[in-house]
Amino acid sequence: MEPDLKSSPAPADGSSWRALGVGDIVAAGRWLIRWELALVGLLILTFVYGRSQTPNFGSGTDIFFIGLNIGEIAIMALPLSLIVITGEIDLSVASMLGLSSTLLGYLFEHKWSIWAAMAIVLLVGGAGGLLNGLLITKLGLPSIAVTIGTLTLFRGVAEIILGSSSVVGFPTSFTNIGILPISHTHLSYSTGIFLVMALIFGVVLHATPTGRSIYAIGLQPETAFFSGIRVTRIKLWLYVISGVICAFAGILWTFRFATSRFDAGTGLELSVVAVVLLGGVSIFGGRGSIIGVVLAATVLACFRDALTLANVSAQVQNIVTGGLLLVSVVVPNGGEALRRLRRRLPGRRSAPRGPAPIAPSDIAPTATPPTPTAAAATPSVPAPAEGGDATAHEARRP
Repeated sequence: MEPDLKSSPAPADGSSWRALGVGDIVAAGRWLIRWELALVGLLILTFVYGRSQTPNFGSGTDIFFIGLNIGEIAIMALPLSLIVITGEIDLSVASMLGLSSTLLGYLFEHKWSIWAAMAIVLLVGGAGGLLNGLLITKLGLPSIAVTIGTLTLFRGVAEIILGSSSVVGFPTSFTNIGILPISHTHLSYSTGIFLVMALIFGVVLHATPTGRSIYAIGLQPETAFFSGIRVTRIKLWLYVISGVICAFAGILWTFRFATSRFDAGTGLELSVVAVVLLGGVSIFGGRGSIIGVVLAATVLACFRDALTLANVSAQVQNIVTGGLLLVSVVVPNGGEALRRLRRRLPGRRSAPRGPAPIAPSDIAPTATPPTPTAAAATPSVPAPAEGGDATAHEARRP
């Protein structure tokens, strides 16, 4: 279990993150620039493919539906990006969305004010994120195991709350976000919210000491801890923020479909993780950018829309999404995986394979007879007495 860092405050001059090696951060930044340029190229190819399939691709109405279909996924990808940069993972994001949608419908059905119901939903989301954070940071449990467990837990609670029933009849002023764009634009409300949140997350990650600490935790967690960075507190708050934002995504999802069901967002974990990793966030931590996540969300949304307009089935689209997920893991992290493998191999080769070495104390002392040169150089050594034992000056042999 990781010690609490409250007793080890971070230096005010920022020396904690400098001690981790600015060169690593600069190298990661250069790599990200190349990866983001590749994403721009992939986006151009996707646009060319979409236009070749139908002239309606990229129209104003199409842009609205592209953003509408990716909005909640992209929103949940923002806090997950920061969590993955620290070297952790959260696979319960879509289940929290489903639980939030279910709870909102349940409270609204029981005559709660819509605003009060939304406030309770956000609090429950924060509590779910806190549960993940405490199990991971305080008990030292692996994040992948914890969040797989809470993935099932949250979905099960949602099914208990509503069962197979659904709730409808939400206020029209809220459900309009699923059918109307932002005034004077072709952007959906979820897309506009995502862009504002991406700007905030980008500033925090790339222009504040907290963001540098997040990178430092992912690069070298032990060094970050002993440098005074509050590793436990930062990870805990990231999970709480993730829970709140996923609950907010559940509210948007409910209003977009104007219905509340326990199975809302089932399977979206794959898409959220695909956006994060395709955006250049390293699964090993310590590397990633918000602009890369924004580009990855745009690429995935446009590519899916182009496949839909080309009458490609949903099953094939899932295969494509899985393929992109594999590519986004193998290509960016292939070099790091090879480096880790090379670091392990020399250690295995250098391990002793012969018999155990003999301790010096087990060897009887043996005097080395003087060489002729040494004897000539030391004439002062007295010769043995006549008739004496010539072997008196020789060491005993066992």
